[in-house]
Amino acid sequence: MSLTSCLRPRAAFAALTLAAGLSAAHADTLNVYDQWVEFSVSKVLTGNLDWANFDGQALRFDFSVAEGFVATLSVVDAGWSGDRFTVTDKGQQLGVTSMAVDGDLNGPTTVDYEQAFADNNFSRGVFTLGAGQHSISGFLSTSLVHPEFGPLDATLGAVRLQVSAVPEPASVATLLAGLSLLSAMLRRKNGKDRK
Repeated sequence: MSLTSCLRPRAAFAALTLAAGLSAAHADTLNVYDQWVEFSVSKVLTGNLDWANFDGQALRFDFSVAEGFVATLSVVDAGWSGDRFTVTDKGQQLGVTSMAVDGDLNGPTTVDYEQAFADNNFSRGVFTLGAGQHSISGFLSTSLVHPEFGPLDATLGAVRLQVSAVPEPASVATLLAGLSLLSAMLRRKNGKDRK
């Protein structure tokens, strides 16, 4: 394989990254709930595999979750399928995104994060976060591999934060009491039916 054919996937990926980056928000604070916020990874541009904004600066998402609420953090791979991310909160590992089904330069590509999240060819992860301060970052832990030249070490991804209220203990207690009463009534009815 020639150098030209080796560089073609990397050039295509760089164009894909640039196209996605034109509309990217470069915020370090994840304050837009329920919307995908993009990030990139490029070892060639940044010298490492950490999440970065499209200017090549390290990217961290800082936010807080109020008492009585719980956050759901979704992370998805995009660009070419076949990459995985390790996700951290204040430097502590939250987990690793799922194994991608496909990891082929000729395989699926997309910069539509909702589409990637719904497609098993792309890696994704969902993490639950409790009340308090959070500082989310991550890095590319598995890269799509070129058959002759090794890992591409470049990709796109996005995070989405959704926040919902935690049910109050009184509501949970009322629900459990209702279920217990229903269960007792069903047992009693089944006992009468057997006679």
